[in-house]
Amino acid sequence: MTASHSDSLVVLFGATAGAYGAKLGSDERELILLVWQVVDLPSKKVGTLHKSLVKADNLELSDQCREVSGLTPEGLGEAEPLDRVLQQFIQLVSSDLKVFGRNSYTLCSDGQLLIRQVLHPETSKKNFLLSECFYSFYDLRKEFHTCYPSSAAVKDLTIKTMAEYLGLGTDEAEEDFGVWQVKTMVAIIFSMLSENCDHIFTDPETVKYKYETGPCSKSETVDSETVIRARGLPWQSSDQDIARFFKGLNIAKGGVALCLNAQGRRNGEALVRFVNSEQRDLALERHKHHMGSRYIEVYKATGEEFLKIAGGTSNEVAQFLSKENQVIIRMRGLPFTATQEDVLGFLGPECPVTGGKEGLLFVKYPDGRPTGDAFVLFSCEEYAQNALKKHKEILGKRYIELFRSTAAEVQQVLNRYMSTPLIPTLPTPIIPVIPPPYTIATGSIRDCVRLRGLPYTAGIDDILDFMGDATADIKPHGVHMVLNQQGRPSGDAFIQMKSADKAFMVAQKCHKKMMKDRYVEVFQCSGEEMNFVLMGGTLNRSGLSPPPCLSPPAYAAFQTAAVIPAEAALYQPQALLPTARTPQASAAAPPAVTYYPAQAAQLYMNYTAYYPSPPVSPTTVGYLTAPPGAVAAAATATHTPLLPQPGALVRMQGLPYNTGMKEILSFFQGYQYAPDDYNGLIQLSEQARSVLQAPKEWVCL
Repeated sequence: MTASHSDSLVVLFGATAGAYGAKLGSDERELILLVWQVVDLPSKKVGTLHKSLVKADNLELSDQCREVSGLTPEGLGEAEPLDRVLQQFIQLVSSDLKVFGRNSYTLCSDGQLLIRQVLHPETSKKNFLLSECFYSFYDLRKEFHTCYPSSAAVKDLTIKTMAEYLGLGTDEAEEDFGVWQVKTMVAIIFSMLSENCDHIFTDPETVKYKYETGPCSKSETVDSETVIRARGLPWQSSDQDIARFFKGLNIAKGGVALCLNAQGRRNGEALVRFVNSEQRDLALERHKHHMGSRYIEVYKATGEEFLKIAGGTSNEVAQFLSKENQVIIRMRGLPFTATQEDVLGFLGPECPVTGGKEGLLFVKYPDGRPTGDAFVLFSCEEYAQNALKKHKEILGKRYIELFRSTAAEVQQVLNRYMSTPLIPTLPTPIIPVIPPPYTIATGSIRDCVRLRGLPYTAGIDDILDFMGDATADIKPHGVHMVLNQQGRPSGDAFIQMKSADKAFMVAQKCHKKMMKDRYVEVFQCSGEEMNFVLMGGTLNRSGLSPPPCLSPPAYAAFQTAAVIPAEAALYQPQALLPTARTPQASAAAPPAVTYYPAQAAQLYMNYTAYYPSPPVSPTTVGYLTAPPGAVAAAATATHTPLLPQPGALVRMQGLPYNTGMKEILSFFQGYQYAPDDYNGLIQLSEQARSVLQAPKEWVCL
């Protein structure tokens, strides 16, 4: 039992099976030794000195531990486990206090590591509670520095240096390991209690019993010396799990902020804010400690990063989070028509929401439309657990996902949705590149080959080397790399040959030929099959599967005009699409310019996230960036038209499902159309073609 002022101190020393001294507890090794002695401050008397070995789950000792402590695995094997030793500690301390007629005491240790970095983390992992006395203690080093300000800095003090400063003549070799340390600490305390110093122990260190949740405002000032970033967290971990990982260290109120990715899901990282820099430095020592079976990386972070994740400005959120010590559950996938009554009915009476409707927070877009997310407050863990049992149960016609959440996640989700613009920013105006004299084939003639199993590092040059002499039979700009959704090579490529016979010969000659350390499969295919894959479909033994965004009938004839920003169109066509190389020049010149744009031009594809690869080959679509000065000069030149060729293809996304041709044309009222160009782009019925070619002032169906 502890008191606000201490009549008695219990001087405590411990050691682990691993690191010793300044690195105590940094390697997650278990406690193997506890030594303690009661000191009665008013009478300046001491009780019996006790020494207990602790049986660890892993009896393997580090070389430093063997050398310093002299302990052996055989000796530890006969000891009691930690929970039994701590019970004996409480009983023996109580007995010693009765001798002095005392009933309150406070622990006193050499520094903070034994309490914060060893005892609290280990007991938390082993799932048993520490006695109340371990949540308050005196740091002898800090007390010594307060009593003797001219001594070394607190971080540089040790039992030995404090004894030397006071001139205490003790020989460490004469005593058992742990016994000397406790006896010397007692001697130091008596020196501090002498008439010269008359030190009073009044301000103990404290360990928080539990993590406190709470909101964080963007207007707060967060010291960068108090923030860390934890990486590698299990995706289902909550703020309480993270607080448990840092058990023994004092996290600031609302100081755990789980990070979300672009899709609003947790990315395995969290920012944690501690009450001071000393606690943050201790947290950094837990780098690569384990949470379950996963090790967690711990790095320094900044206050700006924490506010970006955890800070909020919404009064609604602040009011929602103002109820302290609540368990927050996130609901995802709610029907857009769901009301507060629907959610309360879904949760049921077995998990009552704190404050009823006031304990619900629906996430909405700036225009008030629901996002399908909501946060719910519960007053205790039992109610929250009952709610989590409803994970993936049905509300209306949708299943609902339920997860543990945090105050910082509430702020983060609200910030993300509330910052979404009502009208998305329009992209840079685009105009078509001058059409080249070649196109990607769409027929059924099998004049193409597919390469499968390419090394991911393979480029077009590697493919040309792989083809060997057959490169002379490739159509100009006929090499097409298939990319995944991240724009990286997928391991597939298509090559357009000059004829079906040439494609057959290449497939026979190069099939399962080695490229670097992998063999590559080569199959003959048609231009239609190639287009299916380039547009996001799949080609396998079962046949063709169209991409998810286009219906099969309209897909086969779909082609997209190459697009380029307006400033890039000021360049001459020769700069965009180099001329083809003749076979006679193959031996003398590098093959790069024949099959893809020149290396001097940095080209990018224009495609949506639905496509594993762009609508057309990356070798024929490109964006070129021009310096502002060059754009201005070219724009004023009389010989360079701003629009080298009229007509452009525009793609519309987000159309209502019942939208017809009439609504689309009405949307573009006032703009000129090029109906003749549609024949080569999409398949049109005679009725649709007549609508496109009709005068735009009186279009009707």
